[in-house]
Amino acid sequence: MSKTHIEIKKSSGEKVAFSLDKLRASLRRSGANEKDVQSILNIVRDELYQGISTREIYNRAYALLKKKKSVFASKYKLKKAIYELGPTGFPFERFVGQVLRHSGYNVEVGAMISGMCVSHEVDVVATKDKKTIYIECKFHSEEGRNCDVKVPLYINSRYRDIVDKHAQGDQTHTEGWVVTNTRFSADAVAYGICAGLKLLSWDYPKGNGLKDRIDRLGLYPITVSTLLTMREKNFLLGRDIVLCKQLLDDKFYLDHLGVSENRKTRILNEIALLCNDNNTTT
Repeated sequence: MSKTHIEIKKSSGEKVAFSLDKLRASLRRSGANEKDVQSILNIVRDELYQGISTREIYNRAYALLKKKKSVFASKYKLKKAIYELGPTGFPFERFVGQVLRHSGYNVEVGAMISGMCVSHEVDVVATKDKKTIYIECKFHSEEGRNCDVKVPLYINSRYRDIVDKHAQGDQTHTEGWVVTNTRFSADAVAYGICAGLKLLSWDYPKGNGLKDRIDRLGLYPITVSTLLTMREKNFLLGRDIVLCKQLLDDKFYLDHLGVSENRKTRILNEIALLCNDNNTTT
């Protein structure tokens, strides 16, 4: 059956043409081999209908990947796993902090920094050598809610107030960042470029967005696990375990949760595969 003119509905409500190539690319990123990717594509393509939601397509592909190998499903659900770091956004701030820490920075989360006019609570402050990055995290727990230009406008005014206070006579190089788990509008990107404000979103900058950094560094959030329950994930997040790598170092938390030895082994094997299947250079 031809599926060349199927329209699908995104989480924002927008209708777009279904792209087999986009689905193929996302399946390949999971680590599945070409035979499995093609098999899943054939099944999903045959089940498409006009107006199907991206959520339905995702759920079907995820279920099929999970049957092949749980670690493939874990990588495939990365975007959804980032949303599961909510609803408060604080775990997302800690997650961003860990990404910077594993890139060689000293990191402080929730720092109070005095500005020229007022004091500011900065989500993440990252320092390395003579470079300091002031990072504001904008977390959305619902898909389809992107960051418009008002966000970088506001963040840049706070950043400039801090720089005006601390840059006098200081040779330290500083950067202001806005990091979001969704996407930036075109105007937000244009303003960030013009103002010299660094923007980092799910897929921006191209080739070095949040998803690219996570895959490159192997820094998967604990919420990607297909074997941990939501209650168990929330327990771990409440104890600052936001990365799969951290759980490998702090396995005793699974004992606190009363996880059986057999299930504990399966969970740790899944997480070890996630962390080790990636290039860990920065």
